[in-house]
Amino acid sequence: MTEPVLALLAATIELSTPILLAALGEIVAERAGVMNLGIEGIMLVGAFFGFWAVYATGVPAWGLFAALLLGGLLGLLMSFLSISLRADQVVSGLSLWILGIGLSTYLSRKVLGIVPGGVMINGLKPIHVPVFGEIPLLGPVFFRQNILVYFTLALVPLTWFILFRTKIGLKVRSIGEAPRVADTLGINVLRFRYICVIIGSALAGLAGSYLTVGRLYTWVEEVTAGRGWLAIVVVLFGRRDPAKALLGAWLFGGVYAFQYYVQAMGVGIPYQLLLMLPYLVTAGSLVAVTIILRREEAPAALGVPYTREEQT
Repeated sequence: MTEPVLALLAATIELSTPILLAALGEIVAERAGVMNLGIEGIMLVGAFFGFWAVYATGVPAWGLFAALLLGGLLGLLMSFLSISLRADQVVSGLSLWILGIGLSTYLSRKVLGIVPGGVMINGLKPIHVPVFGEIPLLGPVFFRQNILVYFTLALVPLTWFILFRTKIGLKVRSIGEAPRVADTLGINVLRFRYICVIIGSALAGLAGSYLTVGRLYTWVEEVTAGRGWLAIVVVLFGRRDPAKALLGAWLFGGVYAFQYYVQAMGVGIPYQLLLMLPYLVTAGSLVAVTIILRREEAPAALGVPYTREEQT
């Protein structure tokens, strides 16, 4: 296999990482019955605070921690609105999205006082894994990435195992399907939903930080460029299964990598058309989900508020 093809495949794995990481977090939340449409905003906040922390300290680990923390705090806000106050989850999520755009933009302009894209940070660097990195084909593609790529790939089987092969996963899925029954069996529905939404949002924040700390090494307003929405499409495409979500994320990662590859080759195609490719694939995926799957396999209680007083 030629070097350009290996580079394209490696870029596919790299560019799919933020989409996949955010999708895994949303899968956890939706399996517990909470739909969080604020992923895009949470990713933006995670991207900014991740950059800010590294800019202030020079340590990439602090950037990742800050993104996790801020993502978790926004998840706590989402939980309070949709679980405790029982607000409409679609409205709560969209509000979080708008908050993320406004907060990240305001802070980048007023607090940092820098020109977007004008300051570089010392972000995460690729780690060449000994032995595995020398494996033909697989080595250059999978084992010469940064730590967040490895973490995300490892999180796929771990999330699948927890959700489908452990008692905790069974409780989470039962809360998403029949919270009233789960409550009668002694499962604290509200607590589990809070935990799942906070974990999912923390992963979304971490996914955002990947863009600034793990790839671009700088801050650009609205740097996520719709990747949070692509993560939601991946969740639908994968029917809330981490393994299937991995394939969906790789599809979008491949589209991103292909457009960069074509631009680098100097093919006479307007770059604006190439930038449209991920969104054209998104539209096609939604049509495929609608026509081919036909039947929605979402958890029965997804988006439905729950209180113990509803029991009879």
